[in-house]
Amino acid sequence: GGLFYVIFQELFSSSSPSKLYGDALKKCRAHPEIIGALGEPIKGYGEMTRRGRRQHVSHVEYVKDGVKHIQLKFYIEGTEPIKGTVHLDAKENPESGRFDFRYIFVDFDTYPKRTIIIEDNR
Repeated sequence: GGLFYVIFQELFSSSSPSKLYGDALKKCRAHPEIIGALGEPIKGYGEMTRRGRRQHVSHVEYVKDGVKHIQLKFYIEGTEPIKGTVHLDAKENPESGRFDFRYIFVDFDTYPKRTIIIEDNR
């Protein structure tokens, strides 16, 4: 039963990196500037292995002033020849236990570098 609990927590908990990734990807897919830059459909993915396989989204959990935070980084692409790197930070709401986004922004691999802010609640 322990493994099922871990999988359930990872897939359905509001505090899991997978849930935050899914929510952030939805916001990116709905943002007009992101759609304009990348084209549709927009897909997201994690780090690449040396063999070209896509892995989990990289994340770091940390505690600041007694509050849990999670930072995620993942990649998005569409039909245009550029890619975006999504950076986000979420912090735990002590009352609800849910994680709320502090910020979500996307850097594009263009020259000059371009950044689009999706959300900023800092």
